[in-house]
Amino acid sequence: MSEIVLEQQNLTAVEQQKPKDRIRRLVWKMCVATLILMAIGSATRVMNAGLACPDWPLCYGELVPTKQMNFQVFLEWFHRLDAALIGVSAIALVGICWWCRRSLPHWLPWASTFALFLIVFQGILGGLTVTQLLRFDIVTAHLGTALLFFSTLMVIGTALIPYQGTGTVGKLPWVGLTATLLVYVQSLLGALVGSRWALHQCFAGYQLCDVMYTHIFGLIPPTAATLAVVILAWRTPALHPALRKLANMAGGLLTLQILIGFATFRLHLQVEPLTVSHQAVGAALLGTLVVFTVLSLRDWAMNRELNAYIIPDTATAIAKPVSEAKP
Repeated sequence: MSEIVLEQQNLTAVEQQKPKDRIRRLVWKMCVATLILMAIGSATRVMNAGLACPDWPLCYGELVPTKQMNFQVFLEWFHRLDAALIGVSAIALVGICWWCRRSLPHWLPWASTFALFLIVFQGILGGLTVTQLLRFDIVTAHLGTALLFFSTLMVIGTALIPYQGTGTVGKLPWVGLTATLLVYVQSLLGALVGSRWALHQCFAGYQLCDVMYTHIFGLIPPTAATLAVVILAWRTPALHPALRKLANMAGGLLTLQILIGFATFRLHLQVEPLTVSHQAVGAALLGTLVVFTVLSLRDWAMNRELNAYIIPDTATAIAKPVSEAKP
């Protein structure tokens, strides 16, 4: 009888796991598509293709502007196509989460709804980018929302990964969170430099140099915080191997990002692939820190939960013989 009950419980657990696995796979695919979307958006900007399609949401009044198609039009058109596919995926994600909400964590439907809100807002900003002729504040907000959407997807995907912490993270979650926020702010500063063409204008006529130097010197806080993550991860004994690998990956991406940024500065943005890589590597660094922070927070929460159960039980076990010894 007990074997039958256990088998039914296992079958129920497997059935509940299926929608979670399906959602996790969909979210990770959306993360990759969003990273590609941001890279294409960067290429669109550096190739001066932001207004290659003069109307929105269509391009020259057509879904596929075959007559006007050239490299610049293709970049802008493909950027919109990728964004539309991600939008459809976000709608599907929300539908699945709410439909299967009884077998999912209670936060998941709300998190997916927030992601859908961000991608809708992102689409509105994309339309305003064209209709307002690449106004710098809208362009900056466009990238900032994309990074926030990307980070939200990374949080959802990481929270659904099966993970058993070691309980040794210490202060790493808070250091990781600080590094994540600082890298996000630095990315916004980079977007502002790009949307105002501050580097070109500073080299050409010493205009907007303050904007450019804000981004350059703004590199110091996120670099220090990311290095703190790497060093603390090295010095933390019995740290989960996944966290150690993520910390090393963050250190490698940070080094690569600094080298690409230096080369981009020295070459005065004349090599477009370097500029696009600078944006893509920065987004990858942000995503890596998000995953590290979420996993380390899960590790910290598991350890705290475990201590909450163990310590009272231990105290009861110690106090019981003492009370029994009283006459």
